[in-house]
Amino acid sequence: MAEPAQVQGLPKLLSYNAFLITASLFVGLSVLEGILDKNALTTIALLLLLAIGLLVSSADFFIAGARSLAKRAGVAEVVIGLTVVSIGTSLPEILVTASAAYDIPTSSGDVADLAVGSIFGSVLVQITLILGIVALSRPIRVGPTWLRRDGMLMLSANILLGVLIWTGTTLNRVEGGFLVLAYVWYVVWLVRHRKEIQEDARKQGLEPQAGETMSLWSTGASIVMVVLGLSFALFAAHHLVELAVQVAQKLNVSEAVIGTTISGIGTSLPELTIALLSVKKSEGVAIGTLVGSNITDPTLSIGLAALVHPLEVSAAGWTITSGLIIPATILSIGVALLFMRTNYRFRRREGAMLISLYLVFLVLLALQRNGLILAT
Repeated sequence: MAEPAQVQGLPKLLSYNAFLITASLFVGLSVLEGILDKNALTTIALLLLLAIGLLVSSADFFIAGARSLAKRAGVAEVVIGLTVVSIGTSLPEILVTASAAYDIPTSSGDVADLAVGSIFGSVLVQITLILGIVALSRPIRVGPTWLRRDGMLMLSANILLGVLIWTGTTLNRVEGGFLVLAYVWYVVWLVRHRKEIQEDARKQGLEPQAGETMSLWSTGASIVMVVLGLSFALFAAHHLVELAVQVAQKLNVSEAVIGTTISGIGTSLPELTIALLSVKKSEGVAIGTLVGSNITDPTLSIGLAALVHPLEVSAAGWTITSGLIIPATILSIGVALLFMRTNYRFRRREGAMLISLYLVFLVLLALQRNGLILAT
């Protein structure tokens, strides 16, 4: 692969358009949030636009850093997507589950239900709604080896977590430690086999070929781009959810609807934005982000939470978790993998079908909330 004429360092980053736009939106959102009346719909609308702009620009900035980091490290872009990007975009789930586990000893509520539900809920949203939206925007090629290795591991990780919870309704520290170690082993394996994975991706046309040019930043600049881009994206996603909830409340939308839509989708906004923007530039980063996050969440995220405190699902939570959420998640993963297997390409109509699966889940969830199915 032809190397760019010059590697750009940290000083050049300060004049990089993507950084200037992202930093300006961040400052603008932070300042206006502090001086404007947050109860006014016009203010909320303005802040929403700034948050959306920041989310998009920071994701683009992040992708540039991730691709440069992959090239500097000599690894396939899909490996960066499966590791660095997936861990970064899974931070909301990691923080939610870990903080929920920490609060268990002093909480009177069913906090463990939140931790377990947020993991399976996040996987379900990403594998149906998020992947469906990305496929609708542009068909995605899937490497056969990715499907056999990472796709089946995604399915296995979620089945394993489901089985561990099903056997006793509790995820203890030993099981949590096992899940964390399984994820560490997976990352180590990817790093050790990075050359073979990169060569395989190039043969399938899923990795930049010789002669393709792209901006190459120094290792230090690439790391700064990844850290800053992800931080800005998480900041924007958090504010976007808060503002969307305010709008919904002003429009008298019920808390149940807010919880199952805005809050559930909100933690997956970084994955959605990064996958949508990267699918045209790097299918490796796009598919790696979505599949990688769905490996990270049921292993590392929930495993760390169980190490903080054992997670015991309540009787009420067990009914909906075992009867609806876990089966729906595993079924959706199976359907998504089946679609990926057809010509190793994710097509638009298959993306639409995945979105329909998510809508069916929302209907079933509404029926359960109203006691029409799986009544406790």
